[in-house]
Amino acid sequence: MEEEEIVKHTKRIYKTWFNKELSIWHKISEFLIEIIIIVFAVTISIWFHNRSEHHHQQEEVRIFLEGLNGDLTHDIEEMEDDRASYVNQARFYRYISMIKFNRPPNLDTIKKYQPWWFNTTSFNPNDGRFQGFKSSGKVGYIENDSLQNDIMDMYEENIPALLSSSNMYIKIKLELLDLYFKSQKRLTDSTTNFLNFWTMDQVNNISGALADTGQVLERYDNCIRLMKRIIAEIDKQNAG
Repeated sequence: MEEEEIVKHTKRIYKTWFNKELSIWHKISEFLIEIIIIVFAVTISIWFHNRSEHHHQQEEVRIFLEGLNGDLTHDIEEMEDDRASYVNQARFYRYISMIKFNRPPNLDTIKKYQPWWFNTTSFNPNDGRFQGFKSSGKVGYIENDSLQNDIMDMYEENIPALLSSSNMYIKIKLELLDLYFKSQKRLTDSTTNFLNFWTMDQVNNISGALADTGQVLERYDNCIRLMKRIIAEIDKQNAG
């Protein structure tokens, strides 16, 4: 509709300017009036277009943040379970690393921590929604700078740092598992050297490293704290 108006007024300018019956000053005044009308029409058209585009962008942001809220809630639950696992792993390997030389470990204690002997715990982030939003160049649509920065920090810094620490821990754990399989022997038809395995010097050394989960736990805490802040900011924005 705006294009039709612009064409109409442009034709009017053309006819007025080449109308020999009109004075030069009349032509100029008519010319200026039509130009003003055209500029106004274009400005209004651009304003409505930008407003419509902005509304569409913010609707995309709303849908993204609503989904992200659910992703982060699920991620926090997984992280808290992972964190508890690392706490138990640290307790077990601290016990193993403190066994005195030539003293057998307590079998009941070993069995108590069986779920954490060789298990590997690694966070699996629900980041598909974020990666898709980022790859489409829409992260900039989030007008809350603090929220935008927190989301970027979470997925670009905090989670990669966590995965780096947990992957290194898992690598050490796998070395222990490999040593376990290589060192297992049958002593009789019904017994093995299972308890003796936990007293080996190599096991003691590796257990000392596995007992230190400080960095992993710190990075889990950083992620959980930032995720909760993002969720609170999303809820606040939605409420507003």
